Amino acid sequence: MRIGLYFGSFNPIHTGHLIIANHVKQQVGLNQVWFVVSPQNPLKPSAALLNEYHRLALAQLAIDDEPGLKVSDIEFRLPRPSYTVDTLAYLQEKYPQHEFSIIMGSDSFQNLSRWKNPEYILKHHTIYVYKRPGIEVPLNNDKSVHVLDAPLLEISATHIRNNVKEGKSIRFLVPDKVKEEIEKNGYYR
Repeated sequence: MRIGLYFGSFNPIHTGHLIIANHVKQQVGLNQVWFVVSPQNPLKPSAALLNEYHRLALAQLAIDDEPGLKVSDIEFRLPRPSYTVDTLAYLQEKYPQHEFSIIMGSDSFQNLSRWKNPEYILKHHTIYVYKRPGIEVPLNNDKSVHVLDAPLLEISATHIRNNVKEGKSIRFLVPDKVKEEIEKNGYYR
């Protein structure tokens, strides 16, 4: 099975994430996209993160029974901080029958050189990079990197968290079930 891995803090998951995952899945013919919720990203401060299990639950609510989309807590069981190369190695060992690729925005791709063992990732995995406004993808001769146009919305998790803090609506920015859970539990206030 061809599986695209969409790594992120998902703090919180939002409509933009879902649109990208579904679009890439269809455009490149993936069987599934797994949202890999990262408990601790080594390149981001963890102080602003909602508890990892709450973020995982919100992601599961967001894709509730959506065929072809799955939420993964694989990095919850791996050493921290989470390094993509280690997660990929673990997944390849656990699921040798699957072919794993990575889905990321051009903003994340710009930071790839700061990741642990980026050469290994580029050599052994296909990367689907969707363009983000104002962030170009440098020309790359690497055949494992595929740049895609995707429908983009100017939605960010930071904007959503700020709206919640300011008492503004997040309706339509996140799925209704996610909105209800954030409101019910007072997340991001």
